[in-house]
Amino acid sequence: MVFVLGGGGPLGAYEVGMLKALMERGIQPDLVLGSSVGALNGAVVAADPRPAAVHRLEQLWVSLRERGVFKDTLFAQMGTALRSRTHLFSNAALRGLLEREFGDRRIEDLAVPFECVAASIERATEHWFCSGSLVEAVLASSAVPGLLPPVPIGGEHFLDGGLVDSVPVDRALTSGAGTVYVLHVGRIDQPLKPPRTPREVAVVAFEIARRHRFVHALNNPVPGVEIHVLPTGAQGSAADPRLRYGRRGLGLVQERIERAYQASSVYLEKQGHAR
Repeated sequence: MVFVLGGGGPLGAYEVGMLKALMERGIQPDLVLGSSVGALNGAVVAADPRPAAVHRLEQLWVSLRERGVFKDTLFAQMGTALRSRTHLFSNAALRGLLEREFGDRRIEDLAVPFECVAASIERATEHWFCSGSLVEAVLASSAVPGLLPPVPIGGEHFLDGGLVDSVPVDRALTSGAGTVYVLHVGRIDQPLKPPRTPREVAVVAFEIARRHRFVHALNNPVPGVEIHVLPTGAQGSAADPRLRYGRRGLGLVQERIERAYQASSVYLEKQGHAR
């Protein structure tokens, strides 16, 4: 059984609600795959695949409004951007959060096999971290371009995994698993339409780029493999238009967790997984 956790910044709170619903029903992974914020969420579960760990993850998310990665003032952001010329935020806060959670743990020592993806700048391709420092791997997978700096590891520099595989279902399909649970942030539910403004051109192009591998995997299932795409519970076709990489977005964490928990609980009960 594989848990696939996709990227999406602050919307990753939805995945916490999904994890809560799964764990309450005794559904535990044999392999965890993560991309971007899904790497952070997935690493917590791979380190400790029990309901208590999901509760701790929920508390971590709720506390991010005050301890967040993207809480710098506008003045501080401008200073970082002027110094780096490439990003608005230091990754020191995220690194500190990860080190408090995982210490010096290595991927190969986790309770459940875990892999996370990042984009190699030098090789212009995806790279899967299956061993080595857990903190460095998650930091690399979460390095949002323009917001956080590239992460140097082993002579290469890595950016956010969402650039190359935002919801890595195809990786799960080749793992030999019989069941795949897809945890996502809701953006794949939003229908795309031809753009009418310059901003919409950028949004549509970005969404096609981030979704095409996911769509291809769903349209080309592997015989004998069940794929369950859990619902976020977000209302309307525009799943959650309030995405923010700051305190405004983080203020919606509890709401997102609860919506995904309720919706995923209903879905799982219909699949025969009662509490």
